[in-house]
Amino acid sequence: MPVRRLFTVFTALLGGFGLATPSAAHASAQSAAVDAYTMTAGRLVGSVAALVALAGVVVGGLALARSAGRIGNGTGKRGAIVALAAGLTGMVGGGLVVAAAEGGPGTGYGIVGGFVALVIGLIATVLGWLALARSRRTV
Repeated sequence: MPVRRLFTVFTALLGGFGLATPSAAHASAQSAAVDAYTMTAGRLVGSVAALVALAGVVVGGLALARSAGRIGNGTGKRGAIVALAAGLTGMVGGGLVVAAAEGGPGTGYGIVGGFVALVIGLIATVLGWLALARSRRTV
């Protein structure tokens, strides 16, 4: 299935080689029922994407504060670019999870984490864009 390959590639890019393999082996060893505590590939990718997007919000907020001249020396361009990249990465990961989900919340596909990653990634992208626009205006 190409969707499972996308999950594997996305998880591998974010450093989750050791986390994806045991959950896949565990899921194949059990029956088709997914427990509420089982870390499936969809849940893992959704969680990682949400955490990446959350890091983008933090960096974007700091970059926006720096570009306004409240913190640091007034250069927030690097932080703004990092926030943009983290926000877009979180949104792509969340979008993959939402697009591949075949069930609703609680089915193990990670759709809740995917939607959270989409929303937080959008916030990080907007913060990064605002910080980048403000840093270009002040320089």
